Amino acid sequence: MRAAVLSAPGVMAIRDIGDPEVGPRDVVVRVTGVGLCGTDFHIFEGHANYHTDRLGRPVPFEVSPQVLGHEVAGVIEATGADVRDLKAGDAVVLDQGRNCLSAAAPHLCEYCATGDSHQCETYGEHGITGLQGGLAEVIVIPAVNAVRRGHTLPAEQAALTEPLACIIHAQDAVRSASASARYRLQASDASARVRTVLIAGAGPAGLLFLQHLRQVIGFEGRILVSEPNATRQGLARHYGADAVIDPVADDVVEATLTITGGRRVEYLIDASGSAQVFVQMPGLIRKQATVLLYAHGQSGVDLGVLNTVMFREPQLVSPVGASGGFDADGRPSVYRQSLELLESGRVDVSRIVTHRYGALEDIPRAFGSEDRRAADYVKAVYAPV
Repeated sequence: MRAAVLSAPGVMAIRDIGDPEVGPRDVVVRVTGVGLCGTDFHIFEGHANYHTDRLGRPVPFEVSPQVLGHEVAGVIEATGADVRDLKAGDAVVLDQGRNCLSAAAPHLCEYCATGDSHQCETYGEHGITGLQGGLAEVIVIPAVNAVRRGHTLPAEQAALTEPLACIIHAQDAVRSASASARYRLQASDASARVRTVLIAGAGPAGLLFLQHLRQVIGFEGRILVSEPNATRQGLARHYGADAVIDPVADDVVEATLTITGGRRVEYLIDASGSAQVFVQMPGLIRKQATVLLYAHGQSGVDLGVLNTVMFREPQLVSPVGASGGFDADGRPSVYRQSLELLESGRVDVSRIVTHRYGALEDIPRAFGSEDRRAADYVKAVYAPV
């Protein structure tokens, strides 16, 4: 079997990695769509490595090469002897996280038992923690990690089930924390209601947050978006932003103060991965606002910036992944929620996917060239033709 193999920071090539072993509870999935995520690029560039040994030390790519890709759609090619509810030809999306149910553990750990499967005691993640990801011809995964889907949604869009599931989990985490928050998105008391949301960054995550707020939660307040790229600015307006601030051309804090009449925002979502957001945060948020720390990859700012952030007593929420519990068949409920939103059209990702790669041989270029720095780049997907 061929795959795009990362053998050192910035070094990726197509190699034969052999066929993976198929257990009785597994399915073999022919890959039809893989979203290329910011996390993939961080790993590729050597800025992050989540494959660690038992002491928490990163395992070098040279020692254990990695196959990335954790936003995966595909078609069942074969099933293990014990699989009864999926068959060859079924279109699926994958929960790339291995947890207690993936392993058919006799007892759930405390995290899986409470719907926090991304913190499972034995957690592993295809395409992230050293397990083979989707940038290959096929992937073998426990059947309970495969969620059947219809055939109407293109695979390149179905692959975005995982990132949307992460947004759902993040918003659920904010809602869970809202019992102790001063401001809430849907508070019955107007004085406690969020009036203004600021989304920092209009990449794929920021645009999904924007749509989820408008189309799923039904938030009717003001949504501001901070984004320097003109293409993404246009998409933010299309998906319902009331105002878009260019952080290169304008002072984000000054613009926010002007728009809110000096009140600032009650809810800030960092979907940018830019450390500058932490520098600006004290001027952006109202005292005791909620701050959702979603993005990763921030660097280049001294931790001292947190001093003035902490002075404003924000409620910091930092979810990860797409946890949310399991359905009766053991499959992840949040992935099903996400898939339903995409298949129904309530959340539209057709405009978010701007770049497509139709052959495995194109993947090293997708990572190592200037493609993703193009002015019109928002989200790339590997969708073999």
